[in-house]
Amino acid sequence: MSSESRRRFLQQLAAAPAAWTLLPSLNAAAESVGSLHLAPFRFDVTPPHGHSLCGGWIKPVVGVDDSLEAIGFVLLGAGKPIVLCAVDWTGLLNDAHVQWRSALADAAGTTPDRVAVQCVHQHNAPFACLDAEAIILQQGDLPHIVQLDFFRRCLDQARVAVESGLKKARPVTAIAAGQAEVQKVASNRRVSRNTYGHVVKMRGSSCRDEQLIAMSEGIIDPQLKTVAFYDGDTKIAACHYYATHPMSYYGDGRVSSDFVGLARKRHQKEQPECQHMYFTGCAGNISAGKYNDGSQPVRQILADRIYDGIVAAEKTLQPRPVEFAGWRTAEMLPVARSTFSADVLQEQISNSKNSVVNRNRPSYMLSWLRRLEKQTPIVLSALQVDDISLLHLPAESFIEYQLRAQQLGGDRFVATAAYGDGGPWYIPIAEEYPNGGYEVSVAFCDPGIDAVMTSGMQQLLLPGDA
Repeated sequence: MSSESRRRFLQQLAAAPAAWTLLPSLNAAAESVGSLHLAPFRFDVTPPHGHSLCGGWIKPVVGVDDSLEAIGFVLLGAGKPIVLCAVDWTGLLNDAHVQWRSALADAAGTTPDRVAVQCVHQHNAPFACLDAEAIILQQGDLPHIVQLDFFRRCLDQARVAVESGLKKARPVTAIAAGQAEVQKVASNRRVSRNTYGHVVKMRGSSCRDEQLIAMSEGIIDPQLKTVAFYDGDTKIAACHYYATHPMSYYGDGRVSSDFVGLARKRHQKEQPECQHMYFTGCAGNISAGKYNDGSQPVRQILADRIYDGIVAAEKTLQPRPVEFAGWRTAEMLPVARSTFSADVLQEQISNSKNSVVNRNRPSYMLSWLRRLEKQTPIVLSALQVDDISLLHLPAESFIEYQLRAQQLGGDRFVATAAYGDGGPWYIPIAEEYPNGGYEVSVAFCDPGIDAVMTSGMQQLLLPGDA
């Protein structure tokens, strides 16, 4: 990203000085629709041999089972261009997320505040934080967070893909939304509790503990939601949303888009004229653990179940003419956990006796503190098309935020994508902080993030052109 692009971005995201500030929307809710067009783009983001996966604390790339992609579209005709993009990476954090949004914005001829980049969150994939990479490079004995030359190549490919896609823009005359229940995939990770409600054991992405497996699914959103765009009778783009950690197994160095990516790719082959995109919802406390023992055959079983959900949701689609479209944003400026200390984190990073995960992870924490010192806010956004809202949230948000968004939307059809700016890591709801557990232990913000993010969602989901 050029220095001028970065300067414009930071000017647009200039934060108010008070902590826990919710800043005003940058854009009107509804804009008059002229001639809506959709320009699809996609490009490969598979890391090279030897590249770190999931932040460097699992085995690096030794091979590729199936490629990783960044898939998106530019929506033209509702004010300045709007860009949505789903990336098959574990996460994009802090300035890495800023640079992705800025590169896509420059290529599309828009501003970064009108770009949403959401990661799918597979784990045999890059977990990119440029600030953390700079911190660990100073140590000299830690694996990369992300290789900078590879990161820059991805941005170059993004610009080329968007510019090429703009030449293939097609009219958008209709939109449709539908949903279907996915069977035996999602389950809540935080179901094992003591009499005080404190989390005792976590049911992870995979699980072989018979007691945990026997427990209920817990709080989930069983619905896979699909929003599709049409040129006449032809479906030209479809966004699919489902909330679960998308890992069957990982840590073997074999790059894969995992079961959700395999489901998406299968459907893409069946409908090559349509751009299929998959977004992971608020899955911070959701995984396939109840139905996944981590064995290799289960990956395809889970992929088939996601695929079945996509097909079933598409059967409910009923296209109707588009009347208006618009874009909303809300910015939040959070505060870090009171337990965070830059000096202590630096000591953990510098202690060669610590494991890699206990050195690299603190580098993400220190990056978060430095980001807050610069007062660069987190941006929430929503694309509204008639009575449909595509909501974009940050990091590993808990499922309760997604369910809450659907309540706030009232009669609107709300499809939620999380894993945008991953800077805060996990975002539990306020009442779960006292209950502990893994997710709370690696949440970078204090419980006040619940109220401010909920307020932001409410602002984004106001009806019509309110």
